[in-house]
Amino acid sequence: MALTRRLCIVIGAALLTAAAPAAVQAEDWPTRPITMIVPFPAGGSADVVARLVAAELSDKLKQQVVVDNRAGAGGNIAAAAAARAKPDGYTLLFTTPGPGANNKLLYKDLPYDPEKDFTPIVQVADSPLIMVASEQTPIRSMAELIDYAKKNPGKLNVGIPGNGTLGHFAVALLERQAGVKVTIISYKGSSPLITDLLGGQIHIGSDFITAYVPLVKDNKLPPLAVLAPQRSPLLPQVPTAAEGGFTNFEAVAWFAVVGPAGLPPPVVAKINAIVNAYVKDDAVKAKFAPLGLRPVGGTPEQLRDLVTQEIARWRPIVEDAKITLN
Repeated sequence: MALTRRLCIVIGAALLTAAAPAAVQAEDWPTRPITMIVPFPAGGSADVVARLVAAELSDKLKQQVVVDNRAGAGGNIAAAAAARAKPDGYTLLFTTPGPGANNKLLYKDLPYDPEKDFTPIVQVADSPLIMVASEQTPIRSMAELIDYAKKNPGKLNVGIPGNGTLGHFAVALLERQAGVKVTIISYKGSSPLITDLLGGQIHIGSDFITAYVPLVKDNKLPPLAVLAPQRSPLLPQVPTAAEGGFTNFEAVAWFAVVGPAGLPPPVVAKINAIVNAYVKDDAVKAKFAPLGLRPVGGTPEQLRDLVTQEIARWRPIVEDAKITLN
């Protein structure tokens, strides 16, 4: 009995000794450069925001945060690398709804689980989608779009910036909620989609707002609605879908920082505090505005809830529309 008690004491002491260095390391973190993996090529809006956040973290943490662009497979290459990384705070992932949540609905053989394999740290910003019309069509509102689609099943062509994108989800949501059928045309990005909208080859576009701001302001593409709870400050004259009479029709992208599962709480707390202070700065808001972004911030728990809600919201839409990427 005494031997057993002594053995337990020895084992317990050993475990405490082993855990102590890890705790100290977390408190002292960081002591070397940090890698922030970005699942997109350099130059895009996600990359631009990631680099702004990385620069702020570098300044406040007194260690360089290096942006590592790993594009491909809808963001899965980058996300899987981050999920497999050691949870020591030296590998982070700057994510959007695809790799951070919705790819779970699109890929049967996803090499990670966004709900289990990441530690949520902080949401950085969000950005709404917009629906616009070609000038060659008579449609000028969501009500007219739905009316036309009901009277002409399958004849309304709606362009999206790619299969499985949030623009694709939005059109599937439109079909489900309005009880209509349209012809979805997928493009490789916004540029070719915009070209065909301007040329009148397609009727409607469902895409992220940023690229459309100058075209709407110059009256080259009539806006139908911003797919967000509130109007965008970039295009304050454009109503939300709800204002146009079509409620519960929203599609908003978000940008967030996560780490591998098991990230030490002190590391999470440090990054969260820095990013929250950063997005409250008026100068930062001015940098985000041209990108169509609204600074957000928040707690790790709020980000976890966002991921859970995102997956739950889009699952029935994706399944009904049979949207898959493999």
